[in-house]
Amino acid sequence: MLYFQLVIMAGTVLLAYYFEYTDTFPVHIQGFFCFDKAFSKPYPGPDESSNVPPVLVYSLVAAIPTITILAGEVMVFFMRSEGMQEKTIVTADCCYFNPLLRRIIRFLGVYTFGVFTTTIFASAGQVVTGNQTPHFLSACRPNYTALGCHSNLQYITERKACTGNPLIVASARKSFPSKDAALSVFSAVYTVMYVTLVFRTKGTRLTKPTLSLTLLCLAMLVGVVRVAEYRNHWADVLAGYFTGGAIAVFLVTCVINSFQQTKPPPPPVRLQRPESVLGMPMVALPCVESPLEKLQGDLHSLRSHDHQPHRVPVPPDVLKLSRSISSEV
Repeated sequence: MLYFQLVIMAGTVLLAYYFEYTDTFPVHIQGFFCFDKAFSKPYPGPDESSNVPPVLVYSLVAAIPTITILAGEVMVFFMRSEGMQEKTIVTADCCYFNPLLRRIIRFLGVYTFGVFTTTIFASAGQVVTGNQTPHFLSACRPNYTALGCHSNLQYITERKACTGNPLIVASARKSFPSKDAALSVFSAVYTVMYVTLVFRTKGTRLTKPTLSLTLLCLAMLVGVVRVAEYRNHWADVLAGYFTGGAIAVFLVTCVINSFQQTKPPPPPVRLQRPESVLGMPMVALPCVESPLEKLQGDLHSLRSHDHQPHRVPVPPDVLKLSRSISSEV
């Protein structure tokens, strides 16, 4: 199964790469209305000039969950008793993964798979829908005179209507859902569920809620910045939130069983003798006849007498007379 999982992970990474950095999947070309105010916001510049650039988002998405899971697993490993440690057989009955290493690889591996899966979902939605960003017309720079735009109700469907930079125009057609919002919420929800389900804090009840709410606020802030800078619509950000959160909840609850320890099968129960259960040898006790058993025995004897022929008792005088007669003879 390990090789099969590696193949799935490699295919996921490869598919995310093709969506992100190649033209294998062309973007759907949507038309637009002339002078549409919903797409006429000023061009905010490349994503690198944003207040929350992709490099910062991706760094936090990779660093915060990794550090949290590493710290949490180390604490859980050293605080757990030896009898509660789990073992995983690799080959034969003598080779085991270290429990700490096993849990770290499992949780971070599932998280990495979720990151690339979220990227694929968001990229696929952008390619299929082709929804424009709020600054689409500023990046497109259509020649309204050549297109014959005389009214705001005129709909333009020509593929070569844009005269701007083709790369910027292609990027402006990828708005729904917001990829940065999806990744940030996926990372936050996955980490928050780990903190909530694994961490055991004594003496304070505000540590986990404070950390969890901080992570969620940071994730929400990424979407708010995207809207404020005219890089996405509110609908795009909300769809990204839903995508990332749904994937995180599914992986945590259905794939890694809410970060719970894998319990080994219980050992077979051996039947023990009564003396070993009580901790002392058995003492021979006298057998006492039950009244019911005695009554049942009497009834049985009476029934047996009823089946025998009835014999009349002989008086003693007759018995003596018969003996004297026999002696004289």
